[in-house]
Amino acid sequence: MEFLDLPASTAARGTVRLPGSKSISNRVLLLAALADGVTEVYDLLDSDDTRHMLAALRTLGVGVEDCGANRWRIGGVGGAFPVKQAELFLGNAGTAFRPLTAALALSGGDYVLKGVARMHERPIGDLVDALRQLGAQIDYLGKPGFPPLHVHPAMPAGDRAQVRGNVSSQFLTGLLMALPLRQKTTTIEVAGELISRPYIGITLAMLRRFGVEVAQDGWASFTVAADARYRSPGELYVEGDASSASYFLAAGAIGGGPVRVEGVGADSVQGDVRFADALALMGARIEMGPNWIEARSPKAGRLKAIDLDCNAIPDAAMTLAVAALFADGTTTLKNIASWRVKETDRIAAMATELRKVGATVEEGADYLRITPPHASRLTPHAVIDTYDDHRMAMCLSLVALGGVPLRINDPACVNKTFPDYFNIFAGIAQ
Repeated sequence: MEFLDLPASTAARGTVRLPGSKSISNRVLLLAALADGVTEVYDLLDSDDTRHMLAALRTLGVGVEDCGANRWRIGGVGGAFPVKQAELFLGNAGTAFRPLTAALALSGGDYVLKGVARMHERPIGDLVDALRQLGAQIDYLGKPGFPPLHVHPAMPAGDRAQVRGNVSSQFLTGLLMALPLRQKTTTIEVAGELISRPYIGITLAMLRRFGVEVAQDGWASFTVAADARYRSPGELYVEGDASSASYFLAAGAIGGGPVRVEGVGADSVQGDVRFADALALMGARIEMGPNWIEARSPKAGRLKAIDLDCNAIPDAAMTLAVAALFADGTTTLKNIASWRVKETDRIAAMATELRKVGATVEEGADYLRITPPHASRLTPHAVIDTYDDHRMAMCLSLVALGGVPLRINDPACVNKTFPDYFNIFAGIAQ
């Protein structure tokens, strides 16, 4: 489908069962593949990103069985991958490309990793530099600092590496997940500020589930011991996706509600669950249980503008940019420089699309400032471009709750993480 026309809506209410977390799903798949034993994985996200990871693992010699009813059986290889020569295509899946690069660099084989054109524009130089400090032999097949990559068997090297923390947390995640393959006590030092720390929290929690404890010096350094080895936990249930929850919670906050999401809540290991706190700052009424969150509009009036450092919720913060259309005042979202190296340059893309519906937007290197249109009248019949970015499509769908119809170009881009998104959104929008 080239486009999807969304009808005007003025209310949202209902209950949504969330798909599995992308961040957790691809971490679990890789750790299960590297572990001793068989892991039964339940509630895995079914999306383009996880399909790329599953296909790569099969190619690398991992036993992958689809047992039906959203249950997968992963036969761990107990260390480095048995297939020592392969070419992998990983689409635009950063959660597959970055960790697999690290694991393959320490697996003693010869591998080529490629993706779509946008993946080849997403930086990976900091990860490659850190891996080279650990003996990795990696060549760039195109522009230096970017995929595609040619990975060769590693050479002996020292026990310390440094990685910049202010570009993508996926670099540190990839390193931490790969270090047990070295069977040598290794320390990773973070240079500068570590962005998106909650995503590193997810990584550390998943490593723990597979029997590997990481020694930390705050957020400045991380050490994995020589005897670290992944062991299957037997079975593992994937939490619902907290980033995906943001669209429905925002819908409840904008459209009256209540809208309840199930599969993620107060017990979540995902940082994006804190999106609910940001909505509360805007005046939304939020309730939360161990495995659910519910959102309603303010008792009286509209949402209110906020000035927020979004370092802890980089993906979910995109939804705040659209919620700002329904708030009194000017909303400022700060510390979002990582948006520029995602599936698209999300700062530039979001500014462009919000202007189409009447907002005044100021764009900076690491911030967006959004003022709703005069008298809060959104421009009807806007044609929203999505830049092959799933989150752009899902975020901007919320504009319809302002009582205006709009067109979403390339709606199939949501297949990356949430193939059924528009059907579920239609079920709560009224």
